[in-house]
Amino acid sequence: MQELDPTILQKVNSWLQGSYDADVKQQIQALLDQEAYTELTDSFYRDLEFGTGGLRGIMGPGSNRINKYTIGTATQGLANYLKKKYPGEKVKVAIAHDSRNNADFFSGITADVFSANGIHVYFFKALRPTPELSFAVRTLGCKSGVMLTASHNPKEYNGYKAYGADGGQFVSPEDKAVMDEVAAISDISQVNFSRIAANIEEIGEEIDAQYLDQITLLSVSPDAIKRQKDLKIVYSPIHGTGITLTPQALKRFGFENVILVDEQTTPDGNFPTVVYPNPEEKEALTLALKKAQEVDADLVLATDPDADRVGIAVKNTDGEFILFNGNQTGTMLINYLLTAWEEKGKLTGNEYIVKTIVTTYLIDAIAAAKNVTCYNTLTGFKYIGELMSSLQGKKTFIGGGEESYGYLIGELVRDKDAIVSSAFIAEMTAYYKDKGSSLFEALIDTYVQYGFYKEKLISLTKKGKTGAEEIKEMMEKYRTNPPATLGGSKVITLKDYEKGIETDLTTNTTKKLDFPASDVLQFITADGSIISARPSGTEPKIKFYCSVNEPLASKADYKKVDAQLDAKVATIMTDLGV
Repeated sequence: MQELDPTILQKVNSWLQGSYDADVKQQIQALLDQEAYTELTDSFYRDLEFGTGGLRGIMGPGSNRINKYTIGTATQGLANYLKKKYPGEKVKVAIAHDSRNNADFFSGITADVFSANGIHVYFFKALRPTPELSFAVRTLGCKSGVMLTASHNPKEYNGYKAYGADGGQFVSPEDKAVMDEVAAISDISQVNFSRIAANIEEIGEEIDAQYLDQITLLSVSPDAIKRQKDLKIVYSPIHGTGITLTPQALKRFGFENVILVDEQTTPDGNFPTVVYPNPEEKEALTLALKKAQEVDADLVLATDPDADRVGIAVKNTDGEFILFNGNQTGTMLINYLLTAWEEKGKLTGNEYIVKTIVTTYLIDAIAAAKNVTCYNTLTGFKYIGELMSSLQGKKTFIGGGEESYGYLIGELVRDKDAIVSSAFIAEMTAYYKDKGSSLFEALIDTYVQYGFYKEKLISLTKKGKTGAEEIKEMMEKYRTNPPATLGGSKVITLKDYEKGIETDLTTNTTKKLDFPASDVLQFITADGSIISARPSGTEPKIKFYCSVNEPLASKADYKKVDAQLDAKVATIMTDLGV
């Protein structure tokens, strides 16, 4: 008969006997009575920790769940940290939330705790996108900010993104320092939930106006937009916060023919028209693609619930709508920005772009050709934000992004921004249409010029405590016994970002990697393929990123080389046992 681990039972009892609401205790007791030990183990086997995206988990009772108490404890810990870091100063924070179930409740709890600790709270009175929260932190001179969201996760999830004074998510050592303060809270009675209303100031439309005014000034090709103002754009916020700003941003840029997917415009945390509210998934764009076919659209845009990521669809040369993946959209955005800046004489040699180590290296090739510095960071937009803050005033940031559909143009925020990205994707589409090209044709032209790079992401879901152990075992196996060949090509380099070592497997020599420690492995083959493995920081998954490339002699060869690259990716994944 299965029994509950004694340490987990001790934690369960601490909740049953502690200062928790009666309904929470009833829910926990019911699980005990039902002998639902697997669920209790998953709910209590650890405390939620800040990963690459902050605090994120399934809603429910328990230390490993998102609830009033884990949110309150995180906020009390953050408040304690802020008061220690800024002694004698008036500390201000900004709080926003997306459309998820209970997000408004959790944002209220967050405001309660901050205000109770004497911290001034700028509180968005209604749902707002993640990038606007980052903008507000910077604009209002806050020391921190919190966004209540679980991004694109299923509806049972919620989360808590914590931001520093630069408007970027906390990075080491600050993230560790905040978590130390949270861990130091040994009893829920140490969390002050007693709201002080005088410390809470509502904000909304005035921040919207400032944000929209400033992103509009970033436009590089307003003349092309004027000539293509009737570009047919279908937009879906997938029941999220994008509806608050994306249509306005497109209008500000000059687009007059934006068609909304009516069934998905109302914010709804149940996400009733999709399986997952994730613009990476074709299923989530089903209604948008249907609308696009009906109106013969030039471009489809869809943002995730907190509007920090955007997926797009365009017509191929056969007139069929296809989805761009995150690497393709990121490549085209960077290529467009660098080309347009070059045409306007704006490139001085002091500009830079940023991407992550698992994002296509086609971007590196384009930047090198334009003589623009391309930095690579660890996965997680917080590292891009950290680099931007370190270079502020020294170099000019043009744009950046990561393969998971998150991009940023301009220096107004320090997180991925689907609002400004949607506006620039539309501008880019207008720019190429003005030159007689579709976005798809422009992508093929880019492959001909720089090489055909193709990427594929495969995620394996491993839930709960046993899943976490399986993922750890898989990473250890790859680390200690790396594959000799992948896709028929010899593995010549192993980069272990956790150990901070790059090994040349042909000579067995090593050198140091100049990155923070992170559980990521990269295998580089003799033919230039790059395969990365990393556990997700926000979901119970291990992710494999595969990048292969071949020259593309002409547009006519596109389909043939595309098939060759697909076959190569499949072989590599088989070799990895994925």
